[in-house]
Amino acid sequence: MEIYSVGGSVRDALLGRPVTDRDYVVVGARPEDLLALGYKPVGKDFPVFLHPETHAEYALARTEKKHGRGYHGFVFYTGQDVKLEEDLARRDLTINAMAQTADGRLIDPFNGQADLKNKVLRHVGPAFAEDPVRLLRLARFAARFSDFSIAPETNALMRDMVEAGEINHLVPERVWQEIARGLMETRPDRMIEALRESGALQRLLPEVDALFGIPERADYHPEGDSGAHLLLALNAAARMGLTLAGRFAALTHDLGKATTPPEILPHHYEHEARGEAPLLQLSDRLKIPADCRDLALLTIRLHGKIHNVCGATPLKPGTMVETLEACDFRRRPERFEEILRVCEADSRGRQGYEDAPYPQAAIWRAAAAACRSVNDAAIAALVKDKANIPARLREARIAAVRAVLPQTT
Repeated sequence: MEIYSVGGSVRDALLGRPVTDRDYVVVGARPEDLLALGYKPVGKDFPVFLHPETHAEYALARTEKKHGRGYHGFVFYTGQDVKLEEDLARRDLTINAMAQTADGRLIDPFNGQADLKNKVLRHVGPAFAEDPVRLLRLARFAARFSDFSIAPETNALMRDMVEAGEINHLVPERVWQEIARGLMETRPDRMIEALRESGALQRLLPEVDALFGIPERADYHPEGDSGAHLLLALNAAARMGLTLAGRFAALTHDLGKATTPPEILPHHYEHEARGEAPLLQLSDRLKIPADCRDLALLTIRLHGKIHNVCGATPLKPGTMVETLEACDFRRRPERFEEILRVCEADSRGRQGYEDAPYPQAAIWRAAAAACRSVNDAAIAALVKDKANIPARLREARIAAVRAVLPQTT
């Protein structure tokens, strides 16, 4: 029985990155051999065991053969005769197909170390095309390793996979799982670019893909179209450290632009209202978690107003109070703050504005604090006709906002 470190831990150690999780492959063993040593079985599709002390994962070396469509269309073989090189050959990328012995000797049959040095994401072999999840994983790695390029032959294979329809058999939950992980990487915009280059974006996120080619005002968005702006905004959201819900909101905040009538373009007077339907459609199809969906929906509805709080024609205090209440700013202050941060990322999603200030956020925070300072109970106690309480409270909140925003009078 031989044990090797494999996959991401070997890759990250060679890159000088922190290694948090280690995976191991066991060659020349049977399940009963590991059970006899106290390992705990956890694998469902193939034998994986947890070390009795460290709880690290140890998988029996295996080969796999495609027999159907999609992610689950494989038959696995984990006999004692499976060689280490055969196990590595089934992996996705060369940089993930390296192994290391306990004494540090590197086993690299597919030149992964050279691809690490040259910063290239390259598939191991033609079997890459048999598993559509690998396309999503590669796009996610493009987002993580932002200075790596995708090998031309791998790009071509990805396009072939999409054209062959293999990607259509991915289950929604797995698509969202990989998209969500990619959104949390350093450069999530590169994931979107990689998916678009392969044609997978149109199949998996057609609502997002439709933004590419939608014109923007040249004086405001010199990058040219709504898709380019989206990538810049998503990149800004990552730099700002937004949550997954915030990054998803940044990804989807302009979905309505794709359905704006051509005669209105490049202006987008109606895109907030038009963005709700595609957002809900996307969320239902991929089973997006409620917190991500709800923040994105509020951002679509309100980001125009939040942007326009100052400027040539600033919002009126009454409209500001309505916007704050729509955010449920009293009960959900953290969500209101996240909406402001998404709007800031949107504002920074322009060439030359990557680090520009966003004064709107301070104005909204001051308005929210002013509204919270209103003593609802004291006002309600002074109103004789209780049916008038909502109107009196609203008047008090508007007056409080006006007091901290003299420029809006």
